[in-house]
Amino acid sequence: MSKFQKTTLATALLLVTAQSSAAGFQVSEHSASGLGRAFAGEAAVADNASVLARNPAAMSRFKQAEFTIVGSYVAPDVNIEGVGDGSPYHGNNPSRLDAEDIVHSAFVPATYFIQPINDKFAVGVGLFSTYGVATEFEEDYAAGTGAGTTDLMTFNINPSISFKATEQLSLGLGLNATYGTATVDRYLGDVSVAVPGSNPGDSYFAMEGDTWGFGWNAGVLFELNESNRIGLAYRSQVDMDFEGDFKGLTSNGATVDAGLSLPLPATAEFSGYHALTEKVAVSYSVLWTQWSKFKELKAAKSDDGTVLFDKPEHFDNNIRYSIGAEYTIDQIVLRAGFAYDESAGETTLSIPESDRFWYTAGATYTVSPALSLDFGVAYIYSTEVNFTESAGPFTYDFKSSGDAIIASAQANYRF
Repeated sequence: MSKFQKTTLATALLLVTAQSSAAGFQVSEHSASGLGRAFAGEAAVADNASVLARNPAAMSRFKQAEFTIVGSYVAPDVNIEGVGDGSPYHGNNPSRLDAEDIVHSAFVPATYFIQPINDKFAVGVGLFSTYGVATEFEEDYAAGTGAGTTDLMTFNINPSISFKATEQLSLGLGLNATYGTATVDRYLGDVSVAVPGSNPGDSYFAMEGDTWGFGWNAGVLFELNESNRIGLAYRSQVDMDFEGDFKGLTSNGATVDAGLSLPLPATAEFSGYHALTEKVAVSYSVLWTQWSKFKELKAAKSDDGTVLFDKPEHFDNNIRYSIGAEYTIDQIVLRAGFAYDESAGETTLSIPESDRFWYTAGATYTVSPALSLDFGVAYIYSTEVNFTESAGPFTYDFKSSGDAIIASAQANYRF
């Protein structure tokens, strides 16, 4: 594996999933049951083993071993429209900056297992994706230095332990090992007019590779009684330090050793769950993400620090608010939810950020005391955003818009 392969993931993280269903480059699709209520109450509900992805303390509620497997299909529809062209190239034609369906659909799997040890301790492990999607522009796209093709997949291994300190208070701790693989290609586009003998579809730079990053997470669950509980969960920042090979115009076409550092921001979530009656329950969450730690995407030569690629990013901490409700009829639980996900940063071609509104529904069917099935679906609407971006000597005006549909299915088995 070349060193350059490790640089790729860091770049791809910032160019992909912001264009799908969540702020920044987060992925929320960790469970079908959670999707049905717009992921409201995820740190407190604990209705199946997928709670591992949000709050390890909630494992204390499990009296028997449980295995959960989830599959989510994300189908985004993200479009870029050129609304002005500041360059004389191609006759000031904004339509040549239009790009439709730039984000690929993706399948997001997840698996969880919880094993109670005794009345005080439980252990578990979660295997789930934290980032992933693909975005693609045509190779000869006018603003090719900020577009091109990006493919990303990440996979998180999250072993955890919980401790029931009192009848009401539980504590949890987890470790995270995140593996990622990605491919990134960028093209000259209009910049080709400044490179003798080149064409818009010629390569600007190309990267591919994989890497590991490590962090931790912790949680608290407080149970007022069987019908009411609140949870607080924290996931640490993960510093991704990449070393690899870089090949592009800024390295004069040569392959050079390069480094890049990228902080994956910390998150904190407060959740509540309240069963109002035997049939009706409500849940809510406030999820904070420390996006302000992400300030730039910069690759530099390892030997002398010469900057090869530098893209400033303007991000602020954001909050996602969600509320959900459940209604139980015999063996069936019906769900609905709504979430408002604040934009995390300034919109660019690589990260067309916007506010997002989630409308969700779902259901659980209890097949037997050992087996239950969950289903969820969501429609996510992203507000339109106008922004300006430069590529070499050219400046362009854009408008981004999009929405997404997510469908999830899940099976839970207790033994």
